[in-house]
Amino acid sequence: MIPISDNIFIVTRKKPIIVYWLIGINIALFLWELKLEIEGILGNLVYNWGLIPAQMNGAMGDVLSSNLAAGIFLLSRSTSLLTAMFIHGSFSQILGNLLFLWVFGRNLEKILGHGQFIGFYLMCGILTEIIQILADPSLTIPLIGANGAIASILGAYVYKFPKVKIDTVMPLLIVFIPVQLPAVFYTFWWLVQQLFYGIGSLSIPGGVNPLTSINYWAQIAGLIIGATAMRQLKPR
Repeated sequence: MIPISDNIFIVTRKKPIIVYWLIGINIALFLWELKLEIEGILGNLVYNWGLIPAQMNGAMGDVLSSNLAAGIFLLSRSTSLLTAMFIHGSFSQILGNLLFLWVFGRNLEKILGHGQFIGFYLMCGILTEIIQILADPSLTIPLIGANGAIASILGAYVYKFPKVKIDTVMPLLIVFIPVQLPAVFYTFWWLVQQLFYGIGSLSIPGGVNPLTSINYWAQIAGLIIGATAMRQLKPR
C-alpha cells in the first residue's frame, strides 16, 4: 500500500520548502553513501554519523563519575543525534521515509510555518533517538535513518487530521488499484513497513546492518511524541 497524497486543500501562499529541502538533502547524502559504498569506505560514515547507544550510554556513565575527558567525548558524539537522521541504510528505507514525509509533511508545514516545522522535525527525531538509547543502552550497532522523525510527523498528522482519507495505490501483480484509506490506518502500516526496510540494503564493511536495530517501541513512542507536540504547537 503506497500513500500518494491527501485530499486536504489549505489556502496559503506558503510552500512546503522545508519538506523540499529535507527531501533534497537526504537524497544528496544517500547518493554520497552510494559513492562511498563503491569505494568500500561507507562504514566510516555510518560509524561517525550514526548513533551508537552503547557509546553514548558509556560516556554518560563516565561523565557522572566526574570524568572530564568523557564529557568532551559525549559532547562531540552528541552531534550524532542530529546527523544520524540524515543517512539511510537501504533504498527501501529512504524511499519509505521520504514518501511519508512528502505525503504527511507538506500540509503540516503549511499550518505550522517553516520555523516551527523544522524545529518539530528535529526535536521529535532527537527525542525518539534518546528513547532508543534508553530502550537498548548496550547496542553497539549504529542507528541511522529519519524513522523517528517521520513517525512523529505521522502521529502529528493523524492528531490534526484524524478523519482525512489518503489517496493510496495497492499493487496487485502488475495492476495498481487506487483506493482511499483513513490517515489513522497508516499509524499501523508504518510499523509494518519497518519490516521491509532491509530491502536494497547498502553494503557496509564488517557486515554491519543498522536496519536490524530498529526499535519498534521507539517508533510507537515517535507517533505519541508527534501527536503530543502537535497538541502544544500553535498553527500559523
